[in-house]
Amino acid sequence: MTAFTPSRRFFLKGAAATAALVPVAAPGFARVTPVADPFIEKLIKSMSIEEKAGQLSIYGDTTRFDGPPINPTSEQAQGKEKVKADIAAGKITGLFNGIGVAGGRELQQVAIEQSPHKIPLIFAGDIIHGVKTTFPIPLGEAASWDTDLAMRTARAAALEATAKGLHWTFAPMVDVARDQRWGRVAEGAGEDTYLGIQLAKARVKGFQGDSLKAETSVVACPKHFAAYGAVQGGMEYNTADIPETTLREVHLPPFKAAFDAGALTTMSSFNDIAGVPSTGNHYLLTDILRGEWGFKGLVVSDYTSEEELILHGFAADGADATAKAINAGCDMGMQSGLYMKYLPDLVRSGKVKLAVLDEAVRRVLYVKKALGLFENPYRSLDLTREQTDIRRPETVALAREAGRKSCVLLKNDGNLLPLPKSGKKIALIGPFGNDKANCPGPWAVFPDVESCVTWEAGFRALIGDALTVVKGSDVEAPIEGGIDAAVKAAKAADIVVLAIGEAANMSGEAQSRVDISIPAPQLALAEAVAATGKPVVVLLKHGRALALTGAVKEAPAILATWFLGSEEGNAIADIVFGDYAPQGRLPVSFPQASGQEPFYYNHRITGRPQISDDKNFKARYREVTNEALYPFGHGLSYSTVSYGATAVSAATLAMNGQIKVTATITNAGGRKVHEVAQLYIHDKVASMTQPIRALKGFQHLDLEPGQSTTVEFTLTPADLAFVHPNLKTSAEAGRFDVWIAPSSTGGTPASFDLIA
Repeated sequence: MTAFTPSRRFFLKGAAATAALVPVAAPGFARVTPVADPFIEKLIKSMSIEEKAGQLSIYGDTTRFDGPPINPTSEQAQGKEKVKADIAAGKITGLFNGIGVAGGRELQQVAIEQSPHKIPLIFAGDIIHGVKTTFPIPLGEAASWDTDLAMRTARAAALEATAKGLHWTFAPMVDVARDQRWGRVAEGAGEDTYLGIQLAKARVKGFQGDSLKAETSVVACPKHFAAYGAVQGGMEYNTADIPETTLREVHLPPFKAAFDAGALTTMSSFNDIAGVPSTGNHYLLTDILRGEWGFKGLVVSDYTSEEELILHGFAADGADATAKAINAGCDMGMQSGLYMKYLPDLVRSGKVKLAVLDEAVRRVLYVKKALGLFENPYRSLDLTREQTDIRRPETVALAREAGRKSCVLLKNDGNLLPLPKSGKKIALIGPFGNDKANCPGPWAVFPDVESCVTWEAGFRALIGDALTVVKGSDVEAPIEGGIDAAVKAAKAADIVVLAIGEAANMSGEAQSRVDISIPAPQLALAEAVAATGKPVVVLLKHGRALALTGAVKEAPAILATWFLGSEEGNAIADIVFGDYAPQGRLPVSFPQASGQEPFYYNHRITGRPQISDDKNFKARYREVTNEALYPFGHGLSYSTVSYGATAVSAATLAMNGQIKVTATITNAGGRKVHEVAQLYIHDKVASMTQPIRALKGFQHLDLEPGQSTTVEFTLTPADLAFVHPNLKTSAEAGRFDVWIAPSSTGGTPASFDLIA
């Protein structure tokens, strides 16, 4: 008999669960249901099967949309009267991606006055990084490495979302993404699990506030469960073929942290893992999520992902897909209508047990009750708040602060930045100089584009007529005469600022890229401008790490600005002209070339690492070294910061002990600096190959010119643990290196021994 490996265990368990339409309880762990609530139990007993199926069916709101189209055109799209009729019949549990209080009250009134059991609707939305006030895309905000900031922007987004009539956000995205070709990198916290855990907790707490029943709180939905960030080749909707050790060590921890922080919902992912699609994966949605973790909330499919089990080749037809999804543990179907169409007959035939249906309904009602909707179905449907809580001055100010803190100074040769506010003529050249449309960035569902501050507006507020603005080229196409005009402007200026990068529609869902370079027309523009010999500052707009080449790569100063949202122009001007110093750190590694992807700092070391100038028969590409162009954790400021040697408090660490790690950090420059000190470890010898470095902590420091401080971290054996082939997590005795460093490639190591 052949022993199971972890990956085979994961695959075979999922496959076995589908062989007989997925039994109610697969081997391993029992289903976990919410604590029995007499009100909910009485309600469930009185509901028809059809009404129960309705509570598991959510649809896009076609009656009160406000913004550009987000999801594909759906055959389910209906006019308002049809939607109201379905609500009255108990066929709809809620609607998503529609806003407006008056319309929401009208629909809710139908639910609580005309539906069979007067169950209130839940209104949801993709509130990824703001509503009318947009904040930096999540990846950009992750560059702040600031959990307090992430919590505050999520809280502000919840304020505006509830003012517009929403109860539930399909956020935060907590997928760990290690391939920058994947468009949805923009929605998450980057390539590192530890950083992802911290930001996941902060964002959940921000969205949900102190009480889910509060008018200003929305229930969070960490997504996409699970391993969506591991899709092969960075291609959207692709398979994730990974060992279960990697799943549990890299991809699941941010979800567990989000649930521990109180998140009551999650969304299944489009991808399969080892051949089993997540929406039909009993091992994932029931054994791990409910059995091991005790999750008591609801699982909603991603947009039609239960229907997509058919195209996966995992289900024969709509009825089969419905049975496999709900039996696996997917409680609510989004948009396809399959649950409403097929569940009643599936339950009557016994292919889905009534207990499974009731369990899913119980979870949905549990979340609605946790939001206070049964007590107050009109919560977050206040006409006054819709006027007073949108784009409040403090919210707009927070967007500007978040934008500043998200900028990462990649390069600043000759201290070209900050630029002077007077005495120099500046040419702002590129497609984003006077562009509003791309300020909100991808996945801004309801943006107030007109309120967005362009780069030109932000610059002019500080330097007035010293600024000349020329487009030069479009994002992906040349402009007739554009380069000539740009060269003329550059020659007439003292300094050139290039506003280049990606458009918003080049990042986000369904925007995977083969080549993550800047588009060719903009590269040609950069080469022509650089040829004038004028000093060039590159400002990058982007939703992922980019592969920089030519004049862009060689520019003396480069600032990563992401998509910063409503206050983009003001935030960037604050940094460029020195009112504030940059403090961001990269949450993703910038590769030297697109062909290095997937590329991430905490890779496992090989038996033939490129550790010297000898390039023969080493783990490397012919064209580039194995190093990042700009590594994870990298970010400069307008001062010089030096790190002293890392020190440990003892030579050994017991399995029940702890050890202190310290280093002295000095601001050796002439300006105040905000530094992010980072703690990394490496397990030198283990029973499984380990990452070359792994982040285990970070601290924010404010240092005046000439000031030194000693930063201290505490490590315990739990910080040194990893997932073993038996899926248990523990640390092994042996030697460890540890660094306190400004990035994943800096610092001087110290060593200690973990002893049994």
